[in-house]
Amino acid sequence: MLAFSAKHMPKVKFDNSSHLFFQSVKNEVESYFRNRQLKKTGNWKLYSKALILIPFSVALYGYLLLGNYTWISGMLLSVLLGTTLVSIAFNVMHDACHGSYSSKKWVNGLMGLTMNALGSNAFIWKIKHNIIHHTYTNIDGIDDDLSNGPLLRLCPTQKWRPIHRFQFLYMYILHAISTLAWILGTDFYKFLTKKIHTTKINTIDLKEHLIFWLSKLLYCFFYVALPIYFVGWQSWLVGFLLLHATMGVILSIVFQLAHVVEKTSFDSVEENDKVIESEWAVHEIMTTADFAGKNKIVSWFVGGLNFQIEHHLFPQISHVHYSAISKIVRHQCEIFGLPYHYYPSMTQAVYSHVRLMKKLGRNN
Repeated sequence: MLAFSAKHMPKVKFDNSSHLFFQSVKNEVESYFRNRQLKKTGNWKLYSKALILIPFSVALYGYLLLGNYTWISGMLLSVLLGTTLVSIAFNVMHDACHGSYSSKKWVNGLMGLTMNALGSNAFIWKIKHNIIHHTYTNIDGIDDDLSNGPLLRLCPTQKWRPIHRFQFLYMYILHAISTLAWILGTDFYKFLTKKIHTTKINTIDLKEHLIFWLSKLLYCFFYVALPIYFVGWQSWLVGFLLLHATMGVILSIVFQLAHVVEKTSFDSVEENDKVIESEWAVHEIMTTADFAGKNKIVSWFVGGLNFQIEHHLFPQISHVHYSAISKIVRHQCEIFGLPYHYYPSMTQAVYSHVRLMKKLGRNN
């Protein structure tokens, strides 16, 4: 059970008095699954990804430890391992932590621990992502995804600094070190302070303490000590930094394309409580964007995170169903006169993100 509190967080409420849009789109989506007798959780499409990605990552790791290869091959293999691990996070961890990988709770719990195997912590992620981000999307002052330190200005309400004029250039360097900062710094800070941005975690039970510290120790053993023993500290350091640079850039870009682009909107809250004059589902529509929905390679690799509108409305539905229900969501948006933010290609979404970062870098 996740225990958290809004004690130190300003209260934000949505005007859910009518709730018309969400009830309508939810009914249509429910009909889709009921008429086709489909489960909302994962199926062979998802399980086949796990059976491909996890063994492949283990094989790559083993070869990097024991294999005989040139230094350039080692660098390329480290990048490939980082790319594979990111895809595990997108496909397996993300669905499992939302409870949509399987209809069995214990399976979701087990597969969610792939987050810990990648160096982070599923317990912290579920509060940070599932609860805070999915409820208060793009609300500056609550959404931890917008809280990336003083060097990045991700929305108009954040304080402008002169260095932000160049953020569209140096943001990739910050992305490259983001997963290192995550697993070596912010995880510990959030766990030990029991605080995620402005949200206080009430309690962390003994089980989560054991999982947290054991996972970190195992990470240090498998990703630091063992590689240094087999390949030496210099080769390890190059490979380790390349692995994390790859993971950081890909993770950051994919998640930014969902919310920090020109079409999406932002809100903010400071010390006073706030009521947003729309139902929660409409807020999610306004603050989220899809991209490259027809690109099967992108969709496979990012685990349906290019269908973020559908994911934010129905996080407990597995991503393998998002392409199908996106047609329902788009149609419902048309009926209710709501925008459906969509970029036909990933390239267009990236360009939009860069343009917005340039705009936010100006003092106006």
